Amino acid sequence: MELSSHLITASAFDDYAVNEMILAEKLIDSTPDHSLTLFDRGFYSLGLLYQWQSTGNERHWLIPLKKNVQYEVLRSLGRNDKIVQLKSNPHARKRWPELPYELEVRLISRKINGKEYSVLTSMIDPMRYPVADIADLYVHRWEIELGYREQKQYMLGNRLTLRSRLPELVKQELWGILLTYNLVRYQMVKMCHQLKGDYLPYQLSFNGSLAHILRLLVGLPYSTPGAIPRQLKYFYEMAESLILEPRRTRSFPRTVKRRPQKYARNKKCQ
Repeated sequence: MELSSHLITASAFDDYAVNEMILAEKLIDSTPDHSLTLFDRGFYSLGLLYQWQSTGNERHWLIPLKKNVQYEVLRSLGRNDKIVQLKSNPHARKRWPELPYELEVRLISRKINGKEYSVLTSMIDPMRYPVADIADLYVHRWEIELGYREQKQYMLGNRLTLRSRLPELVKQELWGILLTYNLVRYQMVKMCHQLKGDYLPYQLSFNGSLAHILRLLVGLPYSTPGAIPRQLKYFYEMAESLILEPRRTRSFPRTVKRRPQKYARNKKCQ
């Protein structure tokens, strides 16, 4: 998913028993050159990451540092910026024959609300990729989760299952959902170009845009050919009403809710 527009650039899915790491491998060849891919912590694999960056031209990656990852600091570029060395294991080299014994990456740390976060990245050149810019990049990975919500909640109405009952029809329906989502998102990109100001497509309301598109499609069969350009012009001019307000700062307190009791509690008892 391209984060600024939420357009799906590639997709891979398979049976329930197929691991996500295997599905991620299928996306390597479809990754564009001169790009940066933000990975979730669960996709940490030196073989996958090395193959990702070595296939094509300047295909970089960024991933949170896992707690159990061991590394050796080669040199320090700043207070929270280091070049480190990761060592691959025999099992990974057997799975990925081209994986070297050692991989040089960049480790960047940053404190957010008193908690330290660290990320690994293949962008090791500090002149081309300043540490401040990289530290801010991973915050935008949340846009991927918002894109999933748009598909599951707004398009599918929070349904837990698809309508299809046969494997081939399920795949067909999934591709249909992704295609429809991209068509809506593409129109939002065009709507964003009509706005005055520095706006990105993800700053427009997906739910509102979807409602306007459905309303337009319902009315088009009853419109004369000469009226369609006027209706499309009015449709794109409505983009200003779809601008989202700035999101509030999110907090994720590490608390556990009290489990509800089946019976009333006697406060007099000790």
